[in-house]
Amino acid sequence: MAGSRRRWIAVAGAVCTVLVGPQPALAGDTGSPPSATALSAVTLTWTPCPTAEAGTAAGVQCSTADLPMDYDQPTGAEVHIAVARVPATDRAHRIGSLFFNFGGPGGTSVDYLQANGAGIFADLNKRFDIVAFDPRGVGQSTPSIDCQVNQEQLGIYSQPVPTPQTLDRSAYVAKVKAYVNACVQKNGEILRHVSTANVARDMDALRAAVGDPKLSYLGFSYGTFLGATYAALFPRNYRALVLDGPIDAEQYINDPIKEIAEQTAGFEDALDRFLAACKADQVACQHFGGTDPSAAFDALIAQAEKDPIDASGYTPDPRPVDGDDIRMATAIFLYAKQSWGALAQALSEAAAGDGTFIRAVVDEAFYGRNPDTGTFDPISDRYFTIGASEQRYPRNLQLFFDRGARSYQDYPHFWWNSGYAELSYALWPARDADAYAGPFTIPASSATPLVIATTHDPATPYVGAKRLVREQGNSRLLTMAGDGHTAYAGNSPCIDRLTNAYLVSGALPPPGTVCQQDVPFASSASDTSARAAAAVVAGAGHRR
Repeated sequence: MAGSRRRWIAVAGAVCTVLVGPQPALAGDTGSPPSATALSAVTLTWTPCPTAEAGTAAGVQCSTADLPMDYDQPTGAEVHIAVARVPATDRAHRIGSLFFNFGGPGGTSVDYLQANGAGIFADLNKRFDIVAFDPRGVGQSTPSIDCQVNQEQLGIYSQPVPTPQTLDRSAYVAKVKAYVNACVQKNGEILRHVSTANVARDMDALRAAVGDPKLSYLGFSYGTFLGATYAALFPRNYRALVLDGPIDAEQYINDPIKEIAEQTAGFEDALDRFLAACKADQVACQHFGGTDPSAAFDALIAQAEKDPIDASGYTPDPRPVDGDDIRMATAIFLYAKQSWGALAQALSEAAAGDGTFIRAVVDEAFYGRNPDTGTFDPISDRYFTIGASEQRYPRNLQLFFDRGARSYQDYPHFWWNSGYAELSYALWPARDADAYAGPFTIPASSATPLVIATTHDPATPYVGAKRLVREQGNSRLLTMAGDGHTAYAGNSPCIDRLTNAYLVSGALPPPGTVCQQDVPFASSASDTSARAAAAVVAGAGHRR
């Protein structure tokens, strides 16, 4: 799903193990840093950020870094990386800069600081400058990827979602080719230079540009793959790395079909846990489903497929809601346990004949539709094109049709994330020759990263975190027992305290430490307007 939608709506599962066979090393698999020539050319001139239409938080500074598009040609074409920072408030005890990445791939960071100041990093802002940058191809950096398509009609999660019974292979392949061609035609050479390894090289150049001898970094979801890649390429250049909601780096890059399948299974597990909680606490669940919420959920989807639910209360797009809409909205809500009450509200309203809330969430949070213009946020384009530039997908189309059919059997609510939706990767032509595909082992002489994993994370399942720790060899696993995607900031005081201590002093929690989530399954807030709730959900942690 993308970014924080597929990887922020990233729904995937496991079971089918169509393995990608051994492949030759990529041109960028050397692990070497950018040339000294490239690094010495990086300068940052900080000025107050331009005032956005919605206003910019006080004290936020902005700059742009001009970096090589291709590090093999450091004096050639450039990318222009948007950077923002909130200076440390305790200058006398400043440690340095804290870089962060919210995930995706394709998620932005600069606009977060511009809108919120230090935001969730307020406690850390005492000792650190909080530094955001939009990765190459993303957000305010230029060139910025945008396929300029209607995501609902042509994107990788376009509707109607195919099933083995409805799939017209030739028509579906034609649609996928149309999307791929639109992306290639409208974005140019940048598509061949957006690998995570190149973003890691950019981040190291920015580390040097802000004057930090070693990097401090906090990455969420796909941002953990960026962190793991940075550690592999620059093992002596960081002092602290936090990887929250971690991806199994080896599997993500080398066996993405299995990785997405495992993710889809994670969303099925998350739905089961929500529905079980719903049965146990009907008040918090707004009485959806009575004694059998699972049966009620399936019945609601079946009914919506026969007779779509009125959503005329959502004036930007009053189309009725069908079964695909309910499934996709549900996936969005499952990213954060804080959204369980809102999901209960949306389902209860839909069961009563009002799909307004569902329509708002699908349009704005899932597809990124801009209500005033009918255009779409390109985060899904960036999610797809960045991943496709480096992930080692097979080219045999039949594998994706077989995977789609298997997913339909195995994952009754979220099969659409695994198999058919991945066909576009097999047809993608723009590969980054400087991508990095491992190994992700970290020397014992390097600082130990802190890997934070949630036991029932739908988007990055816990089992992947355990594999990443084994792959790295030198990292410490911190577990949050709970639900939702990622743990830091607002889920567990224990997680926040231990994470902050590690970033400030390097203190690692004892091996085997488990923190408990402190988020109840509660009814929705009093402001129940669909637009307001959709905005809350959209920002509730869709980071992969």
